[in-house]
Amino acid sequence: MKIKRIETFTTRQLAVVRVTSEDGLQGYGQIAPYHANISALVLHQQVAPHALGADADEIEALAESVIREEHKFPGSYICRAVGGLDTALWDLKGKRQGKSVSELLGGQPGKVKIYGSSMKRNISPKDEADRIQRFMDTQGIEAFKIRIANNFASDVDVYPGRSEEVVREVRAAIGDKALLFVDANSGLTPVKAIETGKMLSQYGVCHFEEPCPYMELEWTKQVADALDIPVTGGEQDTDLAQFRRMITMRAVDVVQPDICYVGGLSRALEVARMAEEAGMTCMPHAANLSMLTVFTMHMVSAIPNAGKYMEYTIEEDAWTKGLFMEPLIVSDGYVQVPQGPGWGITVNPDWLEKAEYQFSE
Repeated sequence: MKIKRIETFTTRQLAVVRVTSEDGLQGYGQIAPYHANISALVLHQQVAPHALGADADEIEALAESVIREEHKFPGSYICRAVGGLDTALWDLKGKRQGKSVSELLGGQPGKVKIYGSSMKRNISPKDEADRIQRFMDTQGIEAFKIRIANNFASDVDVYPGRSEEVVREVRAAIGDKALLFVDANSGLTPVKAIETGKMLSQYGVCHFEEPCPYMELEWTKQVADALDIPVTGGEQDTDLAQFRRMITMRAVDVVQPDICYVGGLSRALEVARMAEEAGMTCMPHAANLSMLTVFTMHMVSAIPNAGKYMEYTIEEDAWTKGLFMEPLIVSDGYVQVPQGPGWGITVNPDWLEKAEYQFSE
């Protein structure tokens, strides 16, 4: 069945993609958040010409074909645009076969266990500890990730001593009832990252994410080799060859592709497969409650090397509210994977009506 029409419904932050096949069946996907209006233009101008008329069921081949054809424009925007197309095609395939995406991948739609992911650095350590304790008590979450260092800050903390202070406060609040992860968001050089990792080990931290600038694989490998704490990374990367190098050289212990950043579910699954062959865990990045979280739930419910927990933000972002009709609910530390055909969710018609509209056919 061939692709007949590609539509986007866009705000500055989000872009929903709707793909229609020649028999009139429709599937919904999403471009990666942030400057999504630019990615939507890339989709229509550079991706749609390759996709229109292509076989809607050849999803993996189409994603790689588009990226190959647009080789003069590698990187984030092409991959974000391809991810919107790819995720819509997976929804379309599931609806055609009457199966959830998880089932298409050989999984069983059930519940996934989550870790609560904080996105804040502009919060006092005490306030961070208090709210994490509330989530632990009210939602039964048994693992949390907090932010240390500062984003791409070359060893400059939010303020001197904040990293250890927030780790100490949160650990005191949760005791030994929950696991503690940290994310440095590329904020440290190797020497400082190793020093920080040794401090983290004293507080029982068991996940040290993106300690060094993400493109500096050799720096990250130095940190991973020097520490007992698992070092994780990969959310920013879009090149499968870079993931191959990352995995082969063991720059990280756990890979974290983002479905929307890397170019869709098909390419994220390829990263998971490479990691599995190397005996490594794949814990996809999913840092907001857009459709990305739904995509990721389906993926981790099906791959054999998923981590014990899936990332699930504890923030309430106004720009994701009302995007789809079926609410995601945390109960006893789990979230139910949507069980209907495709992604199992319905994009809110009111949200679509208010968005900027474009189409290619």
